[in-house]
Amino acid sequence: MKNKRLKIARIEMELSQEDLAKAVGVTRQTIGLIESGNYNPTLKLCIDICRATGKTLNDLFWEESEDEKRKANSENG
Repeated sequence: MKNKRLKIARIEMELSQEDLAKAVGVTRQTIGLIESGNYNPTLKLCIDICRATGKTLNDLFWEESEDEKRKANSENG
């Protein structure tokens, strides 16, 4: 599953994949793979990414259940 929330958070911080990668000590390709859903980062890397973007683990990495998605959609209109 693509991690659109990570990509959005990175862009909101005006960080390129390369910038974020340098900040957390990985390659640009690793960030690209996480965003495309083709790599499962370690918990340590997730925490480092959260610190670099000012987000929480829930903000970036927690998958909502179908019930939570339906509830959010009904609340938003």
